Amino acid sequence: MISNHFVRIFHSGQSFWNSVNKSFLGKLRKKTGYTFANCRKALELHDGDMEKAEKWLHEQAQALGWAKATKLEGRPTAQGLVGVAVNQNIATIVEVNCETDFVARNKTFQTLVDSVASACLRFAVKQTTGSALTKIELDSERLKSLPGEDGKPLSDHTALLIGSVGENVALRRACFFQASKGILVAGYTHPAPQKSNRTLFGKYGALVSFKQVLPGTPAEETVAKLPVEQLGRLLCQHIIGQQIVIL
Repeated sequence: MISNHFVRIFHSGQSFWNSVNKSFLGKLRKKTGYTFANCRKALELHDGDMEKAEKWLHEQAQALGWAKATKLEGRPTAQGLVGVAVNQNIATIVEVNCETDFVARNKTFQTLVDSVASACLRFAVKQTTGSALTKIELDSERLKSLPGEDGKPLSDHTALLIGSVGENVALRRACFFQASKGILVAGYTHPAPQKSNRTLFGKYGALVSFKQVLPGTPAEETVAKLPVEQLGRLLCQHIIGQQIVIL
């Protein structure tokens, strides 16, 4: 019912076209990314009020997203991306799936993966166990409930994306490490991204935690020549290449 209402409103006629300020229309289109027809209708309904029009657009898109998500639920999601993010002593790895590789390459999909990884990092900061190394795994349902940067649950962000791309999208799973002083964490994805973002994307990913050896121990002779960041990256590459679970 919501979906039909949304589509009908968004594709109504041009009876009020001349009443809409074209400069407002261009600004709203650029800011929200919605079609000119949708932005025009939003401005018509709210007498050219940009703020109200934008809010209405987001509300309608969210409603359509949830309707579409319900309809597409259960369709296989064999493609997707692994996201890895590291912030000092915390590292997280997330898996988000979609139906096609085309959507996996979509910037909007990658933005969702980045949002999921960032939400996991924020969640990890609040966890205190007193252990030298904390490892926590999150299933799909737990991931959906985590808040995004705007405070809305990730399930809302996912539904909005589903409404946009027209494919089923699933927050599959996540894991994070939280290390105490003296323990290092690193992450890597393959294929390696062309440029470094706050979240690395790839088909495969790995996290590793390791501890620097004390000066004077024999092992130091073999690893001291490698910078810590490079060592962590090499370990992750080895894990991905050999499909190792435990070193």
